[in-house]
Amino acid sequence: MPTPATSAALAAGDRTYTRPELDALAAGLAAELAGRGVRGGDRVALMSSNRPEFVVALLAIWRLDAVVVLLSPAWKHDEVAHALRLTGPTHALGDRPVLDELLPMRYLDAPITPATAAPVRSDPARDAVLVFSSGTTGMPKAVRHTHGSLAVAVRQWIDVLGLTDADRIQIATPPSHILGLLNIVTALEAGVWMRLHRRFDLDTMLRCIAEDRITVEMAVAPIALALAGHPDLPSYDLSSLRYIMWGATPVTVDVAELVSARTGVGWLPAYGASELPVIACNPLDDARLDTVGKAAPGVEVRIVGLDSGQPLGANEPGEIQCRSAAAMAGYLPAEATSVAFDDGWYRTGDVGTVDQQGWIRITDRAKEMIKVRGFQVAPAEVEAILHGHPLVRDCAVFGVPDDRDGEVVVAAVSAEGVGAEELIRLVGERLASYKTPRRVVFVPEIPRLPSGKVLRRKLKGRVLEECHGRTTDR
Repeated sequence: MPTPATSAALAAGDRTYTRPELDALAAGLAAELAGRGVRGGDRVALMSSNRPEFVVALLAIWRLDAVVVLLSPAWKHDEVAHALRLTGPTHALGDRPVLDELLPMRYLDAPITPATAAPVRSDPARDAVLVFSSGTTGMPKAVRHTHGSLAVAVRQWIDVLGLTDADRIQIATPPSHILGLLNIVTALEAGVWMRLHRRFDLDTMLRCIAEDRITVEMAVAPIALALAGHPDLPSYDLSSLRYIMWGATPVTVDVAELVSARTGVGWLPAYGASELPVIACNPLDDARLDTVGKAAPGVEVRIVGLDSGQPLGANEPGEIQCRSAAAMAGYLPAEATSVAFDDGWYRTGDVGTVDQQGWIRITDRAKEMIKVRGFQVAPAEVEAILHGHPLVRDCAVFGVPDDRDGEVVVAAVSAEGVGAEELIRLVGERLASYKTPRRVVFVPEIPRLPSGKVLRRKLKGRVLEECHGRTTDR
């Protein structure tokens, strides 16, 4: 766990908390959890919106040297059930009844009695947090980060963003997402003042930039697009901003340039993953929109051939692989870990290049995973639900580019007697909204190799050509 700063503050709505107040609340909650039987090494599920009690719960669990299992507040019953089976937490905290249905939960709305907060030291080798990431097949996997790997990622984030205790940020990204978690823990470590928002609202965000004198704004593609299209954007005072960080999805250059033209604020593109939170960032004094930047301090990046697996030279396209002390300790299930690494190098699944000056550019995805607003969607998870419909003969799910969300989920379905809206509703009832297909396209058959592997690229190209006449949008 990062060493706490002494004077950092947190704001949420009209409430503010000093760091000593947060620590006292965390100590009180830790004592309560210990009384409930939580011990060092235990896994504790935490399913919560962005709220001060999330931060208190995070710190409380770490005070007991227990492990935080982060569950998305957008998940529904089956998704939560899968996560609990995979990680085996013995206790739970949160603000979502769906978790309480599956594991007795201590509601975060209940009062917390502060206690004296003694210093805490955690073993760097012990697991600190499990966050969920989807691979190319199967259900979501849990990414294991130790106290050591998370601390390295936090130091890297402070470094590349140039953060000091004079900075002020606001966070609307769900805390179960690696970016939301990283921003919260980084603010605690660096003494950065932070405001939490339970949900994203553009006008609230803009108003808070002016009122709170926010210095660093964190954005993903939907926020950038909303900024570009806001009719009254120039009326807001954004003069306190040093830059807007763009992460989780590729930069849309036209959108970024439009926002800068209307506000005078520049962008700082960055690149990371659940498995390796900080991979690259643009230099603060030389930020560009055509690249995710250069490798963060302590991160090595190489490009290997997609077929050969051999390291390639400058400007040669291949899979981006990284090596860093901030890399995950592994997955749950454990057997999924080996394919994520190549002789110690984390395989990002992104295709790109690195030039002679070290600038990294991402051009494609090697994996089949879909990234919607920075959240990862495994095609197999959506396909499993569609296959469960009695009238669906076959299906395949993939992502297509979208200016707002980075990618959207599209389902190609071979079926008769069922409509697109019914299938969209079926998935929406079982999975989080970002995993629900934006479009359903009916096809005569799903192209597959003799091995049964779906020819997704071939299918995607065919669907993109035909989608105007045969696609239903939600």
